[in-house]
Amino acid sequence: MTYAYRAQGSGSPEAPARNWIKTLAAYRHPSTIRSLFELIVTLVPMLLLWGAAVWSTSVSYWLTLPISVIASGFLVRLFMIQHDCSHGAFFKSRRANDWTGRLIGVLTLTPYDLWKRSHLVHHGAQGNLDQRGVGDILTLTVDEYNARTFAGRLAYRLYRNPFVLFGAGPIFIFLLHHRLPVGFLRAGFKYWVSAMGTNIAIAILLIAGIVAVGWLPFLVTYLLITSLAAIIGVWLFYVQHQFEDTVWDTSDNWQLHEAALYGSSYYDLPPPLRWMTANIGIHHVHHLYSRIPFYRLPDVLRDHPRLAETGRMKLGESFKTTRLKLWDTFGRRLVTFEAARALRRNAAPRSVKP
Repeated sequence: MTYAYRAQGSGSPEAPARNWIKTLAAYRHPSTIRSLFELIVTLVPMLLLWGAAVWSTSVSYWLTLPISVIASGFLVRLFMIQHDCSHGAFFKSRRANDWTGRLIGVLTLTPYDLWKRSHLVHHGAQGNLDQRGVGDILTLTVDEYNARTFAGRLAYRLYRNPFVLFGAGPIFIFLLHHRLPVGFLRAGFKYWVSAMGTNIAIAILLIAGIVAVGWLPFLVTYLLITSLAAIIGVWLFYVQHQFEDTVWDTSDNWQLHEAALYGSSYYDLPPPLRWMTANIGIHHVHHLYSRIPFYRLPDVLRDHPRLAETGRMKLGESFKTTRLKLWDTFGRRLVTFEAARALRRNAAPRSVKP
């Protein structure tokens, strides 16, 4: 290993992260009643708020906006339930998980089977510099960035610009990118069925909504709610892995459990936001043991306080992460473009395997 263990596991003071696995396995079993309850208290309010948003367009679009913001929060929570389904963590039955995920995917604009494949790749390779590119946010090392042409560096800067990364990018991904099995075009017919089946169901929903309430009220609220939810979702995904002390390694040094625990943050949100985001902020525990239902993740932190101090980040602190753009392989941290320039200017010539 090229770095010291930074948290205590179940055992010695320098126990590796994998030592937590046996402990966390005790939390993996979902409750069908609890899962159904969580689904109902998420789906029903979202649909009611969506209806209220449509109604509000006849009163004032200034009223539509706050209603849509709240509705988008419930849509994010619904996506997190879909996320749990992809890990087989929401119901005991694999079939129940998959079909629940597929149906939710119509509302979240996410082909379930396609996204599940991509997301599991992310879990199996998160923090591995040699396996970037599927289900993650592109992150270059300082040396890779410096080796690019001017046009290449400019393209990366545009990609990492907050207005693109948290604005146009999420809207493009959920409204357009998910319409085709991009990245898995030759991976099998299953992923085409997932994408096209979801597209057809979305089209039926759009037609039904337009016929029922009119094209303008429906499309305004539909695009507003789904776009806001997409932006929130990408932000959550970003901040859970793009923080200064995250972990990246080449394959010869990379360790799955170390990357899971130390390469994922504990995004310590205020209670209302914690509930709305289905505890996804407890991301380090989720990556270490993804079969734990989201409603049992707080139990892990309650029973094992050491994990509550690992990778902890408050809401106010999280906004500073938007300045971090490049991985410094020598300092083992994410740095800003300015810090990267200083490294290039002050450091002696160095050679590193990207």
